[in-house]
Amino acid sequence: MLEKFERIKLGHFPTPIEPLKNISNYLGGPNIFIKRDDCTGLATGGNKTRKLEFLMPDAIKNKAEVVVTVGAVQSNHARQTAAACALMGLKCLIILEQRLKDPPDSYMNSGNVFLDKLFGAEVKICPKNENIFEYLEKIIENIKSKGTKVYFIPGGGSNSIGALGYVECFNEIIKENNKYNFSQIVHATGSAGTQAGLLAGKKYFNSNISINGICVRYDKTTQEKKVYDEAKKTCEKLQCKILEKSEVLVYDEYIGPGYGEPTEGMIEATKLLAKKEAILLDPVYSGKGFAGLIGLIRNKKFTKNDNILFIHTGGAVSLSAYEWAF
Repeated sequence: MLEKFERIKLGHFPTPIEPLKNISNYLGGPNIFIKRDDCTGLATGGNKTRKLEFLMPDAIKNKAEVVVTVGAVQSNHARQTAAACALMGLKCLIILEQRLKDPPDSYMNSGNVFLDKLFGAEVKICPKNENIFEYLEKIIENIKSKGTKVYFIPGGGSNSIGALGYVECFNEIIKENNKYNFSQIVHATGSAGTQAGLLAGKKYFNSNISINGICVRYDKTTQEKKVYDEAKKTCEKLQCKILEKSEVLVYDEYIGPGYGEPTEGMIEATKLLAKKEAILLDPVYSGKGFAGLIGLIRNKKFTKNDNILFIHTGGAVSLSAYEWAF
């Protein structure tokens, strides 16, 4: 069934799974492994590449002349969308939302923002006093009024088309799982498409691996609803059994002051992975995701015999925009 959906190759798949032996020893168990979706290849890699492999063919099918997407200033999704459009020869317009209270110039101009422009995308920053969705609608209507065909990709590439990328990721995981016997998957959850795709994959492939999302933006109730709604639509698309609401597991204790705002846990996790495993996390998603994993281990949510897979969603490009936080 998954094969019937059109897909364009944009990344290097399957991504490797590696043991984090030094971190596992440091934390005193369980056994932690990492799925290197920071190594997907497109524009330094990241989880959005999987989603774009399904979204870009849909844009082409809809005869798009310009692809418009939205995200926070240091959006990894925006960078990968800009790169995918460059490959496909499509114009790309990125609308960025300012979510940090008082960001330094480096946050507003370096990291992902610099790369968005390098890939040839047009970048607009939504004024702080305007609602992002109203601002976005106004811009899209203006482009359409000139007779230009617009294809809109929601933030994070998170819809039932984009989520197919993480159904495919789950497929990669279970193909290797006889070697690892994972009992738990942990990852950062924000716009909901990654977790929704993994949960739909769990249903589609009839697996019992538990999937734990560490919230980076919304509270538990909001995030559970977002993930469930998206996963349900993806299950419907795949014509498989619909998941139960109780299967959506999220933890919101690791967000800190808000989306993209640094936390002590994120800084600890990022430094730890760099020093113990020579792997770079990012301050917004994977850093908080791994901080959540450390927190859950310290709070005895897992047993020492659990084999846990952490999905590295990429984004280390934004570290240069966050030097001030460290």
